[in-house]
Amino acid sequence: MKKDFVEINGNSDDAEPEVHAPAIGNLMDSKTSQLDDVLNEKLESAFHKQTSQILLHDVAKIASEHDPIDLAHAVTRLPPLARIVVYDNLPDLNAKIIFMINTGSNTRTAIFRQIDDNEIKRLIEKMPPDEAVWILDDMSDRRLKRVLDLLEPKKAARIRELQKHDRHSAGRLMTNEFFAFHMNTSIGEVATQIRDNPGIELTRSIFVLNDEGALAGYVPDRNLIVNPDYLPIRQVMRPVLHKVTVEDSRDVVVDVVERYKIAALPVVDEDNHLLGVITYEDVVEAMEDIADETIASFAGTAENVSEPAPIIQRFFWRAPWLLVTLLAGLFTASAMAYFKNSSWFVFVPFFVPLIAGMSGNVGIQCSTILVRGMSTGSLSSGSRFDAVKKELVIGLMIGVVFGIFCGLAVFLLNHFGVYSVGADPMALGTTVSVGLLGACMVATMLGTFSPFFFARFGIDPAVASGPIVTAFNDVCATLMFFLIAKVIYPLFI
Repeated sequence: MKKDFVEINGNSDDAEPEVHAPAIGNLMDSKTSQLDDVLNEKLESAFHKQTSQILLHDVAKIASEHDPIDLAHAVTRLPPLARIVVYDNLPDLNAKIIFMINTGSNTRTAIFRQIDDNEIKRLIEKMPPDEAVWILDDMSDRRLKRVLDLLEPKKAARIRELQKHDRHSAGRLMTNEFFAFHMNTSIGEVATQIRDNPGIELTRSIFVLNDEGALAGYVPDRNLIVNPDYLPIRQVMRPVLHKVTVEDSRDVVVDVVERYKIAALPVVDEDNHLLGVITYEDVVEAMEDIADETIASFAGTAENVSEPAPIIQRFFWRAPWLLVTLLAGLFTASAMAYFKNSSWFVFVPFFVPLIAGMSGNVGIQCSTILVRGMSTGSLSSGSRFDAVKKELVIGLMIGVVFGIFCGLAVFLLNHFGVYSVGADPMALGTTVSVGLLGACMVATMLGTFSPFFFARFGIDPAVASGPIVTAFNDVCATLMFFLIAKVIYPLFI
């Protein structure tokens, strides 16, 4: 006889706030950006009032009239001490929870310094465990222990369980509060349990377990509405085709959810027991984090592009990367000084900007295309060879076509006296043409192979489009041009 049991993995008395993923505006004049500007002006105006009574009245009015999510984004432009004033004047605990979930790490840290452990406890006990884990990451280990000791033991245990996992893993993204029922449970019983546990989010699916407690399938929430109450859920369940383990990276999670458009992705152990669920909202947040880190890698900076920071701090974040570019430029200048007495060097400096600019753009194009393929999952291990071959062929075509065009243009301009650099037009045109071809091929190989090199050692491939590789590319391409000029030009003398 099959046993009937219900697994409700969560605390029924945890009233979860309704949390919406913040809108992502990709244009400077987007609706959310304009709202941030207006709200920031209101807050700055309120904080410039002459008396504290007027200040608090105006801030409280602003806090009551606007969505806590909008306030969470707007306060990042205010001084740290002003952020706590906005937090204190939010209308209720629910608004404070939404505010803390959606604001930045710096804001949370500033607020934690000003509120006591009991206030933090009241916030955390009403949050889903997966959100609470991210919030608690912004406080010291010593204070974290004190806050967890204040929480109800079951809630604290769930948070500690999630904290064991790596920050960039599926185990950290998942929530361990979910609805899972034995396959013999009726739809009516499922509906009753969902109503009796309002603190657990209904993730658009409920999961079905077999006699061993392993994951057997899932039931879309719509099936709970359109089917009669007496029907067992095994008759309306669907098979689970896609799932991840707690050790899988967030990149794997994003890839699976993005490809299959899964609203609730189950996380299982090696015995197929359900450990948690990753919602679509969690994946969107992970995608934002990945995008921020990728943009920072492209730009060559360690700074968090989504968090405001002091100017001097941003300077020190960017300086190490730019130092490499500076050293590369000094190395190129030294090479030019070394060859200054060579006969072929008479015209070379005039074309170094052209060579560096063309080769740099060719290399960035190659690396950007490959990095995008890696990030979207369209570039697999099986298609790697074809992708490399295509980029090398394209680089060769660019070098040949633009090399011939540039060499011909240089020859004609010098032949007809439009400008002269003191060299034979044919020798000059041929040298520049072959030099551009060689520089483009060097840039193509660097841009093609550097993303795979970085990925091989666990480094974000986006670094391949950053200043370090770009500077190295300029040096190599310029030296290749020097070498070709040294070999080709004397042949015409």
